[in-house]
Amino acid sequence: MADSNGSDRHYSSISSSQPRQALQPGTKAPDFSLKTTPDQEVALSDFRGQPVIPAFYPADWSPVCGDQMTLYNEILPEFQRYGAELLGISVDGVWCHLAFAKDRKLQFPLLSDFEPKGAVAREYGVYRHRDGVAERALFLIDGDGVIRWSYVSPIGVNPGADGILRALEAMQHESSTTARPQVAPEPQVAAR
Repeated sequence: MADSNGSDRHYSSISSSQPRQALQPGTKAPDFSLKTTPDQEVALSDFRGQPVIPAFYPADWSPVCGDQMTLYNEILPEFQRYGAELLGISVDGVWCHLAFAKDRKLQFPLLSDFEPKGAVAREYGVYRHRDGVAERALFLIDGDGVIRWSYVSPIGVNPGADGILRALEAMQHESSTTARPQVAPEPQVAAR
């Protein structure tokens, strides 16, 4: 989309040296489709109707990222208890992801935000322009495609899973309290 100067607004924000803020709760999550293998893609819209946890991270083989993804793999049943799908996303290529997932025995998809480099991370406001990698950022997207929770961790700190689990529990609690059927009060009979 061109602005009044004729430049492409989407790409002008990409080249900006100022980092954008991570998308906040209440925002419609940008849809994406990224490669998980050389010939398979995974789209956010594939999971419509269920919670999705996009976990952006800088690089497959870094010590903190390895620990973070291994932790998520270990507690994957907890995420699944809420019906949530975990998606690891970094700028690494699919071959790197495949080797990393095999080495760590990961049971969830790693998506390659490789080309154009970091395009999805940019859409979510979590691309580190100076480093050319994604922030260590977590999102919880509900079944309607709305961001319900987001968190950006310092790049060298494993954010763990407590925040994700609290957000999933809060979302489940909120949906269970709003989904209860409303019972109409019984009509009152006037006394004579």
